[in-house]
Amino acid sequence: MTTVILKKKIGHRVLNGHPWIFANEVQSVEGDATGGTIVEVVTYDKKFLGRGYINPKSQILVRLLTRNKQESIDDQFFYNRLLSAWQYRQQLGYVENCRLIFGEADFLPQLIIDKFNDYFVIQTLALGIDVWKPAIVDAINKIFKPKGIYERNDVPVRELEGLPQQKGFLSAPFNTFIQINENGLKFNVDIENGQKTGYFLDQQDNRRAIQHIVKGADVLGAFTYTGTFEIHAAAYGAKSVLGLDISELAVKQANDNAALNGVQDRCKFEAVNAFDVLKQWGKDGRQYDVVMLDPPSFTKTRDNIQKAITGYKEINLRGMKLVKPGGFLVTSSCTNLVQSDLFMEIIQMAAKDARRKLRQVCFQAQSADHPIINEWENTKYLKFLITQVV
Repeated sequence: MTTVILKKKIGHRVLNGHPWIFANEVQSVEGDATGGTIVEVVTYDKKFLGRGYINPKSQILVRLLTRNKQESIDDQFFYNRLLSAWQYRQQLGYVENCRLIFGEADFLPQLIIDKFNDYFVIQTLALGIDVWKPAIVDAINKIFKPKGIYERNDVPVRELEGLPQQKGFLSAPFNTFIQINENGLKFNVDIENGQKTGYFLDQQDNRRAIQHIVKGADVLGAFTYTGTFEIHAAAYGAKSVLGLDISELAVKQANDNAALNGVQDRCKFEAVNAFDVLKQWGKDGRQYDVVMLDPPSFTKTRDNIQKAITGYKEINLRGMKLVKPGGFLVTSSCTNLVQSDLFMEIIQMAAKDARRKLRQVCFQAQSADHPIINEWENTKYLKFLITQVV
C-alpha cells in the first residue's frame, strides 16, 4: 500500500482526529499516488495514523476514512459505515426523512446521502469517495431496499477534484417529484432540479421551534425557497403569512405546498428580490409580528468573509426594522465560515444600528441528523436564532 509520510512539525488538528491531510503537511509519498488510491498515513517516525484516499490534484491531499489499523477499506467497510449511521439516526428518531451520511461527521469525508422516505439522493464530492460509489449504492440497496436512488453531483466543487458535474439515476428510473411528511405537514420535493439534494432537511427541527411565537401573528418570510417555514407558521396558527423569494419556480412550488396543506387562504408567496423589497418596506413603515430570514450562503471562501459579514448585517438590520416592538425575528446563517460567535456579533451590530434591543429565545444549530464534532469547524455550519425585538 502507498504510504504518505507526514512532516515532523504539523498541527495538532490531524493528531487530534481531523480527517484532512493538506499537501503542505506531507514530507513524502512512497508508492502509487494516483488519485482515488487508498493510502496509509504515518507520522514522520512511521507511526500509523490512518488510511484514506489520496488526490494529488487537491489541496487536501488525503482524506482519512479510518484510524483503525485492522480495518480494511472495501465494500464491507462502506456497508458497515452506512448501517452504523442509520442505526444512529434511528436512535434519534429520524426514521422517515434524514441526512443519512453527513460527510466527515459520519467518518465518510465528502459523501452526502439524504433519505427521503424510500428515496435516496447521493453526492460524492471528492474523487476518492466517487470511486466507491458502486459500493455505496450496493450498501443502500442491501440495507433499505429503496424505491429509487438519484445522484446530484451537479456541483462545482467536484471540478476542484478533477471530476465532472453530473446527475442522474443510480437505480431504475423513477418519478423524481416526490412527496414527504415533516412535522405532520406534506411537502413536494423535486429531487432532480431542486436546490442541493432537493430539500433542506437541516432545518426540520428548527421549523418546530416557531410554533408558539407565530400563533395569531402576521408573519413575513424572506428567502423562502419552497415555503417550509412559512407553511409551518400557517399550520401553527398564524393569522397571515407572506413569503418572498426571487425564484418564480420556487414560489410556484411554495404556493403548491401551501395548497397541499390546506393553508393557501392564509399563506401566500411572491416572486420578488427580497433584498430590495425589505429595504423599501422598511421605509414604508410596514410592520409584522414575526419576520423570518433564511438567506443563502453569502460566501464559500475565506477571501469573501467580509462580504458575508456585511450581507448578514444588512439583511438582519432590514428584518429588525420590520418587526413590531415586542415581535420576533427568526434568522439563520448556513455559512460555515461565519461561526456562532461571529454570527451573534453581527446580529448585535444590526440591532445597534436599528436602535432595537434583543431578547434571545433560542439559538440552535442544524438538525441532529447532521451531527456536529465540535473541534471540526466544517461540521458546525448552521446557526438558527429566534429573538424578541423590543
